[in-house]
Amino acid sequence: MAMKLVKKTAEYSIYLRGDERYAVKDANKKAVNGDEKVRILLEEELVKAPAPAAPKVEAAAEEETVAEAEAEVEAEAAAEEAPAAEEAPAEEAPAEEAPAEDDDK
Repeated sequence: MAMKLVKKTAEYSIYLRGDERYAVKDANKKAVNGDEKVRILLEEELVKAPAPAAPKVEAAAEEETVAEAEAEVEAEAAAEEAPAAEEAPAEEAPAEEAPAEDDDK
């Protein structure tokens, strides 16, 4: 599988490999990899940057915000119900004292 020269500059050479992927070599004929390779290929418009990654992050952030808002609403509703629940046991307190009288026998 021979690589075909796509573009050569003073700084680097870009080759098309047999598997239709790109190889980038610097002026010293050493392979360029990682972020630097991606930057070069994007500048030469040989590859396109993936666009869907950013909206997924925003959508996840929106879902978290909605979940937090729902949790706050539920907490407020529980807080409003709590005073009513506290009043009910106070009314039942005398009924609980009745078994205490059995101990006096």
